[in-house]
Amino acid sequence: MRIRLALLTVTLCATTVAPARAATADTHLEGRLPSGAAFVMDVPASWNGTVLLYSHGYTPAGSPNPAQNTPSSGAREALLAEGYALIGSSYATTGWAVTEAVPDQLATLETFTQRFGAARRTLAWGTSYGGFVTTVLAERHAGRFDGSLSLCGLVQGGVANWNSTLDPVFALKTLLAPDSGVRLTGFTDQAEAADAADTLTTRVDAAQRTPEGRARIALAAALHGIPGHNDASQPEPGPTDWDTRQANQYAALKGLLQFPAFRWRQEAESRAGGNPSWNTGVDHPALLARSPLHKEVTELYKKAGLSLRADLAALDRAPRVTADPGAVRWMRRTSVLTGRLSDPQLTVHTTGDALIPVQAQSAYRRAAAAAGSGPLLSQAYVDAPGHCTFTTGETLAALHTLEHRLDTGRWDTSPGTLNSRAQKEEPTARARYVSHRPAAYPRPYDLAHPGDARP
Repeated sequence: MRIRLALLTVTLCATTVAPARAATADTHLEGRLPSGAAFVMDVPASWNGTVLLYSHGYTPAGSPNPAQNTPSSGAREALLAEGYALIGSSYATTGWAVTEAVPDQLATLETFTQRFGAARRTLAWGTSYGGFVTTVLAERHAGRFDGSLSLCGLVQGGVANWNSTLDPVFALKTLLAPDSGVRLTGFTDQAEAADAADTLTTRVDAAQRTPEGRARIALAAALHGIPGHNDASQPEPGPTDWDTRQANQYAALKGLLQFPAFRWRQEAESRAGGNPSWNTGVDHPALLARSPLHKEVTELYKKAGLSLRADLAALDRAPRVTADPGAVRWMRRTSVLTGRLSDPQLTVHTTGDALIPVQAQSAYRRAAAAAGSGPLLSQAYVDAPGHCTFTTGETLAALHTLEHRLDTGRWDTSPGTLNSRAQKEEPTARARYVSHRPAAYPRPYDLAHPGDARP
């Protein structure tokens, strides 16, 4: 029998929570933290002693913000059947909510411990923005966890993310809308950000109808690392099918324009107290040369009869965006990763992610190596288009691989092992782990390299 303890209107604190006790039946618990964040907990009667603290992804301002304790219903059902306790919160606010998410997640864990007792093993895990929150928890509150799992995580950190998000829109404005008056940062409110997004999107839509415009859109996509197959609904291009690749990137760029580059940026700027991004000192030819999409861009420029050298020179001549020092300090303090791990962390990413390109994994690997945490970090890759498009089997395989590392002291993240574990968890789904080495992140920024990429 499943017991539902409805505490939706109850604020829990140390003086009102019942004494710790083991669950005698499957227990579903909901409530609110003192911050106002909602939490949800599921504890099976056959609890195996491991609690999984799940951090959910980015929730845009004004969107519904329920508490979540797993990335999907399939994962929830499978994990409960295997005896795991599942907990998580909504975070007290939406948007770039790291300053609320981290304490709310810790408070959720404390509430669980007060209600159910200390876990034998505590693991932090999360997806997308929640993968970033998970890594902040792992770095700054290591004593609360035994290990962590970041799935499709924003592990490049806040400054690197917003810098790299700036690069494609800077190219689009400079090359396609130089007379538009569109602001790329420093928005006064969401309305101004939305107007800027719509204006630039209109120019991009028009450009997509010409060979010259398509070449320039491909250049912008390359600066951000947007892959040529980034959604399962898209046709999968061949290795030299540049036109299909570009069309797929165009679709992803429109989503970037409508949400992260303007609306989501404005919300983050409001928290930071200004613009935390810059492109002063950026060498665009060098940025493109390091991109795995360089060949596509050169071929499309050649096909359009357009000078790539001239467009890159135009980018280098264009007035640059400077950051607000106070906003950079806020982002460094709250949202930049150090790479310093005390316990094992596994990160997993799809190869065809347009929202958080797979190169983000290189950024965190770089930080962890510089901080001396390389042996504690392992990274794995799923050959699939899209953001966080893991099957339930692939998700559980990653979790069990982290547990294997904790049990044995050694990593086994070979694609064969991961696929075998995924197939065992979900026999009807194809397991897609592959060997992959992502290119360098376009503009890394972390606390392990304090003199690098300063504004």
